[in-house]
Amino acid sequence: VRAITRGPGFHWFGYYDKLQFDPSGRFVLGMEVDFEGRSPLPDDVVQIGMIDLEKGDGWIPLGESRAWNWQQGCMLQWRPGSATEILWNDREGDRFVCHVLDVRSRKKRTLPGPIYGVSPDGRRAIAPDFRRLHDTRPGYGYAGVPDPNRDVPCPGDAGLWTMDLETGERSLILSIAAAVRIPFTQGEWKDAKHWFNHVLFNPDGTRFCFLHRWRGPEDRTFLTRLITMNPDGTDPFVLDPHLKHSHFIWRDPSHILGWAWHPSMNDGFYLYEDRTDQVEPVGAGVMTENGHCTYLPGNRWIL
Repeated sequence: VRAITRGPGFHWFGYYDKLQFDPSGRFVLGMEVDFEGRSPLPDDVVQIGMIDLEKGDGWIPLGESRAWNWQQGCMLQWRPGSATEILWNDREGDRFVCHVLDVRSRKKRTLPGPIYGVSPDGRRAIAPDFRRLHDTRPGYGYAGVPDPNRDVPCPGDAGLWTMDLETGERSLILSIAAAVRIPFTQGEWKDAKHWFNHVLFNPDGTRFCFLHRWRGPEDRTFLTRLITMNPDGTDPFVLDPHLKHSHFIWRDPSHILGWAWHPSMNDGFYLYEDRTDQVEPVGAGVMTENGHCTYLPGNRWIL
């Protein structure tokens, strides 16, 4: 074991479901910042770089970002399917964008919206409204641009956007208002404020999932349901309606493992089959704590 970054700055990567290593395994992406212990302010800049594991773990500067958080960084990652391109979010004026940089040629282009979940072929990204996330779930959104719908419980012009990573073409595929119209069977959400979080494509790019969350005016915490749908926004399916879904990962194109509450076993990890009501507990009595879960290659072991 060895440390591959060194001070005086602080270093980390963003999130457990992103590609941190390039396909060759030589270069490792990371972020560097000069403070800890408080939330980022609009003008706090994080440095983007990569570590060369074959040349003394040298730090290679690549860029910077003003759209980041401690939990997930700035969505920094190697672009799936590419040996040399990386992606990360940034803020330009009053909008969030995504940079695409070829680390070999240093050619950079900027797309007109941010990314969150990226398709396995690297051609498309889907993202929620980071302005609303910063307001409703501090620590997951980005500072610097206020939510224009802060006082709107379920806006029709905010939700999930899809973006072509080649052309930058963007479109709203599911508004928050439309999600609220997807039948809800577990109670009432009158006057609740809604948002989306945690977008993740399945391994073959045919479906993606996300968390639809809401909080009532008097609620101290939020409620959640897990929804899957096609990348074009069609065929939405409420896979977990039981209000407490948390960390999850796709096992394969049709199954999701997640920490949730289910009437069969209360809190625990469950395996859900997409577009069905089939649910089975996983790791009962062993995997007893909520946390990020990942399948090792072959799907025999879970980390």
